[in-house]
Amino acid sequence: MLKASIPPSDTEHAADMAEFYHHGELLSVMTTQPLGRALDYRAPEGGCHAGAFVEVPLGPRKVMGVVWGPGAGDYDINKVRHVIRVLDAPPMRDEMREFLLRSAAYTLTPLPAMLRLATRAPGLGDPPSMRKIYRAGDGVPTRMTDARQRVMAVLEEYGDLAFTLKELSEMAGVTSSVVKGLVEQGAVREEESPRDLPFRRLDPSLPGKALTEDQASAAAVLREGIKAETYGTTLLRGVTGSGKTEVYLEAVAAAIESGRQALVLLPEIALTEQFLDRVEERFGAKPAEWHSGVTMTERRRIWRMVGEGNAQLVIGARSALFLPFQSLGLIVVDEEHDTSYKQEDGVLYNARDMAVLRASICGAQVVLASATPSLETWANAEAGKYRRLELTSRFGPAVMPQMGAIDMRQAGLPGDKWISAEMKREVDARLERGEQAMLFINRRGYAPITLCRACGEQIGCDQCDARMVEHRFLKRLVCHQCGETKPMPEACPSCEVEGKLAPIGPGVERLGEEATALWPEARIATLSSDMYGSARALKAEIAGIAEGTADIIIGTQLVAKGHNFPKLTLVGVIDADLGLTGSDLRAAERTFQLMRQVAGRAGRAEAPGAALLQTYQPEHPVIRAILAGEEEKFWAAEAGERRQAGVPPYGRMAGIILSGSDAAAVFDLGNHLARHDGPLRAVGAQVFGPAPAPIARVRGRHRVRLLVKADKSVALQEALSRWVGSVRLKGDLRLAVDIDPQSFY
Repeated sequence: MLKASIPPSDTEHAADMAEFYHHGELLSVMTTQPLGRALDYRAPEGGCHAGAFVEVPLGPRKVMGVVWGPGAGDYDINKVRHVIRVLDAPPMRDEMREFLLRSAAYTLTPLPAMLRLATRAPGLGDPPSMRKIYRAGDGVPTRMTDARQRVMAVLEEYGDLAFTLKELSEMAGVTSSVVKGLVEQGAVREEESPRDLPFRRLDPSLPGKALTEDQASAAAVLREGIKAETYGTTLLRGVTGSGKTEVYLEAVAAAIESGRQALVLLPEIALTEQFLDRVEERFGAKPAEWHSGVTMTERRRIWRMVGEGNAQLVIGARSALFLPFQSLGLIVVDEEHDTSYKQEDGVLYNARDMAVLRASICGAQVVLASATPSLETWANAEAGKYRRLELTSRFGPAVMPQMGAIDMRQAGLPGDKWISAEMKREVDARLERGEQAMLFINRRGYAPITLCRACGEQIGCDQCDARMVEHRFLKRLVCHQCGETKPMPEACPSCEVEGKLAPIGPGVERLGEEATALWPEARIATLSSDMYGSARALKAEIAGIAEGTADIIIGTQLVAKGHNFPKLTLVGVIDADLGLTGSDLRAAERTFQLMRQVAGRAGRAEAPGAALLQTYQPEHPVIRAILAGEEEKFWAAEAGERRQAGVPPYGRMAGIILSGSDAAAVFDLGNHLARHDGPLRAVGAQVFGPAPAPIARVRGRHRVRLLVKADKSVALQEALSRWVGSVRLKGDLRLAVDIDPQSFY
């Protein structure tokens, strides 16, 4: 029986990472295997330092691990085996080990799982060597087969990135002989290349864009923080289009000048193309790029070059926080309020908070940039924990868009239409002037519900307690919880009557269909993450829109994330009330942020912009605050409500998620925890539940939640450790702890 895994404390097995272990000496190795603790081994011939990456025997297997400190000596000394070899990889630094320990302790995550986050690159122990790589060539095949077309499509999609023969063959779904044939015809170029090349050096002395007075003032403050080489966190708050990027790029320049590395986190990899171009323009070379769209060949190179100090700047998704930086001087969290910084499966952590933790350990500066900061960040700035810098006006001739509301109670729209007559008139005016308009709805797919008009059945997922969403573009029903898909049926699965299935409610695809009917001559682009085969295809579409390839943009939340469309002068929000329902304590905050962010896409160049919100609740306090632009009043009012309720950021919360294939067993475990809450009551914490999760079944597993609430001053993790550590998980029962939960699904 497995016990609920709780990580060791920060001080357990503490060791100076410069310590050397001579041949045969007892040491401990932390592996990425789910064992919950380090294992004893003997040092190999030639010895090794603490922090070294090593290969060790574990049963019949060989696994990778890190020398974590002296051995515990609690195992039969005669059975302790030797480390097989020391891997040719930069050793783990003291600060990285401390970061993993403290992250594990804060999130109540087993250390092996944290270590996996820090070693997500293939072949880390392989020695430096030459290898053959493949890129697009200049030739044209004499005959283009389907297999050859797939190879060329992959090369085009990934631009100038290199592939190994195995990677390119697998990604194109062809045999290696197809690639070799294209090499012979010059369509693919084969090169000998060192396995891990340093990145081109960035030149911080190159001139940046001319800054306004408040930009220059903010940049000077950030530069001073970098020069001090001490920890500090700054909220860089500026209206959309105010030039926050140019300001924090000056902080990046200061970090590079001082010989330290910088990390810029972005919430959406589709944002990187425009951003990489800006970085190259500022520093004369492209930085390292770390996210799920990067090839495995590049992942190994980036991991090693970061560890050796040969990558000065990394642009990445949240997992880039766990790269082995040699001398990290700056972390920028762009759009710091974005919910995508919260990892919701596996290791549950918030990259914004982990960025602050990592910087505090290595003496780096953190810049949290946003036009609409999270309430947590706003409260820390108000309390003086974070410095606050303000950019109050848009860069250059651009001005903030004019905000307005359309009262849908007066619109008189039929039940199957969503674009009001007033919205249509405003779009017409933009099209006549050769400008772009955007229609925004925060729903993917064609329709959120597929209903049988004969029996009332709503088609649900077979594996989850969630409705399946029609995606007409894919001609399938999709579950947005588990990813399960199935063809759109002709007959109702319940009553088997044909021709009675009807879409209910709008999604982004249905809105696109309505827009095509209203503006048949317009070029319409629909932006939704699940409509593109890859991140690079999505980035290419966004780049085209910025250059004017579309007249009307139909988009989901994706379009709110930092894109710059110079010709866009109108943003129309189709359902501004969508996020205001439900019991999520952050509903008002997120609606406010999303509406302000998406409105900020309009009027970012010379032409003035406007944002119109279609709403059935124009008197709602959040809608009124959005229209009035009274951000400080909104944050102060929201903070007052949260403080009175004792919830984050003025209280502490943790979610306990229980799951298993047997619903009764899951509830029994929840009831047992609720009845034996002594460790929590001892610190004044309250337990609510157990109750079925809002989506009570995902991927065939039943889900039950408990919610723990405590005062801000309570050492909650220690009490939670004692509480959940007392239960034994039987069969396929699973228990996850979510510190500071961001969602309650």
